Amino acid sequence: MTDKDRKLMDEILKIKDKKSVYIIAHYYQRPEIQDIADFVGDSYAMAVQAQKAASDIILVAGVDFMAESAAILCPDKTVLSPEPEATCPMANSISVNDVLGFKEKYPESIIVSYVNTPADIKAVTDICCTSSNAHIILEKLPENSRIYFIPDQNLAFNISSRLGRKVDYFESFCPIHATLNKADIVKLKEEYPDAELLVHPECHPEVVELADYVGSTGGMINYTSSSPKDSFIIATECGIIHPIHKAAPGKKLIMASEEMICPNMKSITLNKILYSLENMQTIIRVPEEIRLPAAQALEKMIAYSS
Repeated sequence: MTDKDRKLMDEILKIKDKKSVYIIAHYYQRPEIQDIADFVGDSYAMAVQAQKAASDIILVAGVDFMAESAAILCPDKTVLSPEPEATCPMANSISVNDVLGFKEKYPESIIVSYVNTPADIKAVTDICCTSSNAHIILEKLPENSRIYFIPDQNLAFNISSRLGRKVDYFESFCPIHATLNKADIVKLKEEYPDAELLVHPECHPEVVELADYVGSTGGMINYTSSSPKDSFIIATECGIIHPIHKAAPGKKLIMASEEMICPNMKSITLNKILYSLENMQTIIRVPEEIRLPAAQALEKMIAYSS
């Protein structure tokens, strides 16, 4: 970390305290951004924490759907995004018409949307889920119901296989997690035979099958902290290395691929956060006709997961 970074961090912390701003960051953010945040977590924890925050101003260091989720759940708070152009290709791959078309064809179906979706998709959803609670959500839905899981086909397949439950899914995937393939993972496991393989459920099923542990970012951090093992192969975005090092210092971490870098997450910088706080930009607003039904889907997720 440079002296310039430290100076920016000090300026951010001062203005944050002066304006009573609560900063929420995702585990995939840059280390220095995680270090100035009041809370760092996965997408589910971020949504819950937005509601719990006592401050009237929340800055969300994450991609656009994360800031939208905070605005949906906290209509009386000011939600800031330091980089509104930071988005998620997978989340943007599905349209409202895709969902409504399926619903028209199967009117009794239940639409389960990954939280990695825009607000207008959540608004036509019955219930949301995250990688950490998808299995809980699916287990609680009626046994014979037809489920349309959107928009991550790998998460849908991996969770439904784990539960032995059939689901329909939208064909889309995370371009970062999709970079991993079975051959590369087999090679890494041969190179590091004592390392446990930790895999995010957005990865291809053939990669998930090789894992010692499959779970969300938060789950991976908890697993490495409690495991007696000393070394781990990490199969998710590289931003998670920082919180794992903080939670489990001294353990050896091997990235499954050097290509696992989300450019949208990394587009948020200290300079952008400082500018956002100084100028109160950009405020995220969700129209009420979208916010209300989207809030129901998120609230239902939180209730089912509690």
